[in-house]
Amino acid sequence: MKIVKIEQFFPRARMRLVKITTDSGLVGWGETTLEGKPKSTWAAVEELADYLVGKDPLRIEHHWQHIYRSAFFRGGNVLMSALSGIDQALWDIAGKHFGVPIHTLLGGAVRDRVRVYAHWGINDMSDEGLAKAKEHLDTLRNRGGYTAFKSGPSGKWRAHEPPAVVDEFVRRAYLMRDWVGQEVELAFDFHGKMAPALAIEICHELKGMRPMFVEEPVPQDNVDALKLVADHVPFPIATGERLLSRWEFRQIFEKQAAAFIQPDASHAGGITELKKIANMAEVYYIHTMPHCAIGPVALAACLQVDAVTLNFLIQETVGPDWLMDVVESPWKVVDGYIELPTAPGLGVTPNEAEIVKRHQYAEELGGEWFHEADGSVADW
Repeated sequence: MKIVKIEQFFPRARMRLVKITTDSGLVGWGETTLEGKPKSTWAAVEELADYLVGKDPLRIEHHWQHIYRSAFFRGGNVLMSALSGIDQALWDIAGKHFGVPIHTLLGGAVRDRVRVYAHWGINDMSDEGLAKAKEHLDTLRNRGGYTAFKSGPSGKWRAHEPPAVVDEFVRRAYLMRDWVGQEVELAFDFHGKMAPALAIEICHELKGMRPMFVEEPVPQDNVDALKLVADHVPFPIATGERLLSRWEFRQIFEKQAAAFIQPDASHAGGITELKKIANMAEVYYIHTMPHCAIGPVALAACLQVDAVTLNFLIQETVGPDWLMDVVESPWKVVDGYIELPTAPGLGVTPNEAEIVKRHQYAEELGGEWFHEADGSVADW
């Protein structure tokens, strides 16, 4: 079996897909989405196609190592995202070739279903804003029975903020707890917007409502700053959606800088690397919560690794309907869980009638116009 063609698609904002076709007729799908960089991974996949066409798709580890090691410059978000989608597609082909889901090839499932959380929060304390938040919560409960949600402080945060700004966010957080009760878990994503001192201050304001975790309290560049926050906060700190490969996670593990990690199957190196990162984390009693706020092909890849990861905690989803129109027979969320995929390969099939509709690019987590009041550039 040989690879004969590699195609790419841009069907929606925050979704780039790669399709690998073999001479046997088997097809594999992967997701190469890199938020805010719509053309970069596209070009990288085109370069990598020159190597892959004509090769045996089942030599997945060999191809991963070649793509990662063959050039003078290694890693980086563009190469790793392109490699991630290609790796997913190769695993999809392998599963279809052997007639089993990918998690069977990874050693077999250690659980029967995967717990997931959704994005939900109160972002506006006006009557209209509260009504919309309540409606969204009711929808998520009725459509998926979610028992965990993630929100976060939106907008720009300076090195320190006046009490009114902090207090407004804290009031919203405690109101969320009142709405969902004590049986539901709530988490907050700070998006790396804060300085360590401010992050610690706000986390202490939140401790009474017992968050499941706070994600990326400070920018991801400085592991020691993250550890400083973790050492001063009485609940779990999480990070990892912008870390690439086990080499970048190594410092998190060795310094015990976070309780939970969030590698992304479309950024950190695909299914191959996601499993290796999870296995490394197990040694340090650190649990995985793979990041996935992009498309359903990336989520399908996460689910395959979640199935075989003993130290898995919960899987991120945006919601039950997020971009699901691009796949046939999407999975269902029931009581906050997704049943393990049983179909060969990834377990989902993109709807090609939808994905051929190229989407016009719109802003996706970019910082081109995200400036402070004084004109200086702010973190996204």
